[in-house]
Amino acid sequence: MKVESKSKIIDLSRSLQEKVSEIEFLQESFTEIGSELDLDKVFKIVSERARTLINADTLLIPLIDDDGQAYTYRGGAGVNADEIVGQSLPLEFGVCGWVWKHKKPWWQGMLNELSDEEKNRWEQEAGNLILVPLQGKRQFLGGIAGLNKADGSNFDKKDLNLLQLFASIVSVAIENAMAVKSMEVSHELNEEYRLRLEILNKQLIDSSKELERLSLYDSVTGLPNRSLFHDRLSRDITEAQRYDGSIGILLIDIDSFKDINDTHGHEYGDGLLNRIARRFDDAIQNNETLARLGGDEFVVILPGHDQAGATKRARQFLNSLKEAFSLQQNNIVVNASIGVAVYPQHGTTISVLLSHADFAMYEAKNSKIDICTYNQDNDHLAQGHLAMVSDVRQALKEKQFELYYQPKISTQDGRVVSAEALGRWHSHSRGNVPPTIFIQVLEQNGLINEYTYWALTTALSQAKCWQGDFKKHDDDIASMRIAVNLSPQTLMHPDFKKNIDKIIKNKEDGRLLTFEITENLLLSEFERLTEVLKHICDLGVELSIDDYGTGYSSLARLRQLPVNELKIDKSFIKEVVNNKEDEVVVHSTIELAHNLGLSVVAEGVESQQARELLIRLGCDTLQGFLFSKPLSKHEFKKFLDTQ
Repeated sequence: MKVESKSKIIDLSRSLQEKVSEIEFLQESFTEIGSELDLDKVFKIVSERARTLINADTLLIPLIDDDGQAYTYRGGAGVNADEIVGQSLPLEFGVCGWVWKHKKPWWQGMLNELSDEEKNRWEQEAGNLILVPLQGKRQFLGGIAGLNKADGSNFDKKDLNLLQLFASIVSVAIENAMAVKSMEVSHELNEEYRLRLEILNKQLIDSSKELERLSLYDSVTGLPNRSLFHDRLSRDITEAQRYDGSIGILLIDIDSFKDINDTHGHEYGDGLLNRIARRFDDAIQNNETLARLGGDEFVVILPGHDQAGATKRARQFLNSLKEAFSLQQNNIVVNASIGVAVYPQHGTTISVLLSHADFAMYEAKNSKIDICTYNQDNDHLAQGHLAMVSDVRQALKEKQFELYYQPKISTQDGRVVSAEALGRWHSHSRGNVPPTIFIQVLEQNGLINEYTYWALTTALSQAKCWQGDFKKHDDDIASMRIAVNLSPQTLMHPDFKKNIDKIIKNKEDGRLLTFEITENLLLSEFERLTEVLKHICDLGVELSIDDYGTGYSSLARLRQLPVNELKIDKSFIKEVVNNKEDEVVVHSTIELAHNLGLSVVAEGVESQQARELLIRLGCDTLQGFLFSKPLSKHEFKKFLDTQ
C-alpha cells in the first residue's frame, strides 16, 4: 500500500507539474501576443507558439476572407510554410471547408463520428492533420491547423485540448490586431478609434482574467486547484492563529474510481468527477473551500470546525452521493472514503494536516469504514512523539546537532564552487536520527527558529574559518558560499530581520552565505515576502529556490523576486537519463532559469551518465553522491585540500 501510495503521489506531482508548465507556456504566449497589435507579428508569434505547443512539423493559420467566398493562409511556421502562406482556396474546399461548415475541430478522432463513405474520403484527404476553429468576439475568423507531428506520431486528444485552449485565448488578440489593421488602412483615427481601443483593452483584460482563472482552478471540475487550496488554507490558518480557532480538513477519495475509468474511459470518468463536484459544491457554505487535489481526490476546508463538527460535515458530503448519477444512459452509484484532520489538534502546517488527513483516509479504506479521524495512536510514525520532542529540546540545549557539508561542483571545470550545510543529529539514546524526522519535530513544536539561527551562525563561522585557511592558496575556494536551508516559519516571522542582522553584521559576511528557500514559500503573503527577501539581498546573501519543480510557484512571481539560483529537485534528476519526460522537464527548467538570469543546480546526481547529460543540457552546478556524500567539517576540509 505504501509503494502504491508513493507511486500515486509521484504520478500526481508529475501530472500537476505538466499542467503548471502548460499554463505558464500559455501565460507567456498570451502576454507576448496580447501586447502586440501589428497583425503580421501576431500571426508570426501565434504560428511559432502553436507549433511548439503541439510539436507540429507545420503550423498554418487559414482565415476567411472579408467577402466570405474564400479563405487565405495568413500565417504559418515550419516545413513549407513560406510556400503556402498567401494562397487562397474556395470556402468549401478541403478539411478547412468541413470545419467552417460544422464549426467543429478536426482531428483523426473525428473519423469515428463519420459514415463509412465520409470516413474513407477524409482519411485519405486529411492525413495527420489537426485543425481547430478560431471564434472571435464578433465573428468567426477561421482556424489554426497543424500538419504532421515532428516525432512521427499522430495528434491526440491532449493536442486537441491544448490547441483549442490556445485558440480561444489568441482569437481575441488576432481579432484585435485585425481591427487595428483595418482602422490603420482606413485612417479613421478619431473618437470612434479611441473608444474601440478602450473596448479592445477591456477584452484583453477579460482574457487576462480568464488566464488567471485557468492557473487557479481545475479544468475538469472548475473547482479551486491545489495552488489555490494552499493559498486559502494558509489564509485560514493565519486567521485561526489570531483568534485561537480551529479548522477541519476533509480529504475525500472516491472508491474504486480507477475501475470506472478502465471500464468506461477517461472522458466518462471526467464527466462523473464533474457531477460529483457539483454535488459537493452544493453542500459548501460561504466560508468553506472545496478543491480538487487531482485524480479522484477532493479536499474541504472547514474554518471554525472542531473534530465533532468536521465529522458531522463529512457525513453530509457522503450523504450527497447516495443518489445515483445518470451519465450517458448509465446509472452509477459511487462511494467515498473520508479522512478527517483538525487544526491545531492534528498539526499546524499545511503539509502535516494533509499528511494526517491522508493517513486517516487510508485507515478508513483499510478498515472498511467511510469516515475516519486521524489518531496519533494508530500512526506508528507518530508514536513516541512526546519523548522525541523532549529529546530534541535537550539536543538544542546541549548543542548535539552538527552541520555536515556537501560540495557543489561546477560543470565548467569540475571544481568546488560552494557547499550546502545539512543538519545531522546523533542522539545518545536513539543513534542517528534522520533530518526529515527531527526537522519536522522542530517545526511542529516552535523550535525551528532557534535551530535555524544556530545553523546560520555555525555555517558562517565555518565559512570564515575556511576563508582564512585558503585565502593565500585558492581565492575561489576561500570565497565560496555555504548554503543553509531557511524554514518558511523562520523567514516569515516578524522578528526575522532583527535577528538576522545580529548574525550577519556586514556584506563581507553575507557574501559567504546562500539561503535556500522552498518553492511553495512563493504562495505566502507576497508583499511581506518581497520585503524580507530584499533585506536579505541587501546583506550580500544570495537566494536559491530549493526543490524546484515540486511546488506550484508562479512564473510571474518568480520574476519579481531577487532570486539568484534554482535547484532542480532530485526526483527529476534520479531518472533523467532513462526518462524522457524528466529530461524535458529538466531541460525546460534550465532554459527558463537562464532566460530569467538565474543559475541552475541539479541535486541528487549519482551517475556519470547523469552528469554528462546535465552538462549537455546546460546545467551550471551539480551536487550529489557521485562527487561526495555530506561530510563533517574536518572531512570536508580534506576534500577541499584535494582541490
